[in-house]
Amino acid sequence: MCGPYTLTVCTEHPGHVPVHGGPALHVPEGLDALASDGTVIVPGYLEPNPPSAEVTSALARTAARGSRMVSICTGAFALAAAGLLDDRRATTHWLYAPALAREYPRVKVRPQELYVDEGQVLTSGGVTAGLDLRLHLVRRDHGARLLVTAPHRTGGQAPFMDPPVRPAPSERASVYEWALRNLHRPLTVDQLADQAGLSRRTLIRRFHADAGLPPMRWLLDARLARARELMESTDLTMEAVGRRCGLGTPANFRTLFRTHVGIPIPRHVRLTGSGEPMTASARSPHRRGSSPPAGGPSP
Repeated sequence: MCGPYTLTVCTEHPGHVPVHGGPALHVPEGLDALASDGTVIVPGYLEPNPPSAEVTSALARTAARGSRMVSICTGAFALAAAGLLDDRRATTHWLYAPALAREYPRVKVRPQELYVDEGQVLTSGGVTAGLDLRLHLVRRDHGARLLVTAPHRTGGQAPFMDPPVRPAPSERASVYEWALRNLHRPLTVDQLADQAGLSRRTLIRRFHADAGLPPMRWLLDARLARARELMESTDLTMEAVGRRCGLGTPANFRTLFRTHVGIPIPRHVRLTGSGEPMTASARSPHRRGSSPPAGGPSP
């Protein structure tokens, strides 16, 4: 018993369960333990392959009885395999978000979110974001009176996300590389299709298959990723960053950054330890460096 909650750990095959980065756990309870749970939390696992039919069936039955279903990190793949994320918004670690969208197209994947609350079903990003989700559950169940920390961390996963996915070097990847070399230009879907030697419709299908995104959204993510890189490693002005990345005026740059990264540029600066790009022609005489967010890619 721990405060207002009782914790029971269960597994498909009771006994010693290997744990990545630590000693094996002895878990005596099997899937039958799910029958009495009010909340089921599926933790992340190293290889997010579909679980067995026994596990997915148990999760589906538990949800049908009204239990609250929660996943941490790649645990979202188990909920998706059980059909519990169909037509719902959901998140997972940003590194695995394209795979979740590709393998379960009915899931409305939101990789930028720390966690997503869809009522009965809740999902979180990485392990650190799982802490945010669990604090959210405590606040939802008992109000903020039990919390000794802020119940919500702003910023989401977006400030820590890698540049957009592209295939390994090959003829198939040439259009992605070309687009990345030409981010300063006002590119269109038709230009990308011409460069790839494909019809517009085939190009759009190719982008969805490769990156899980339509071409123009992939391109916007690439522009914003390049902008983050420049902000963290150069002394370029706001105008120069926007121009090099094809993001337009400083005002447009700020709006797009806040809308799609989820936080204003000054907040990103504080999270990443980078310097904020300056307006007009003012420049610092020193090159700014960057320091990684605490915990690496864990959000």
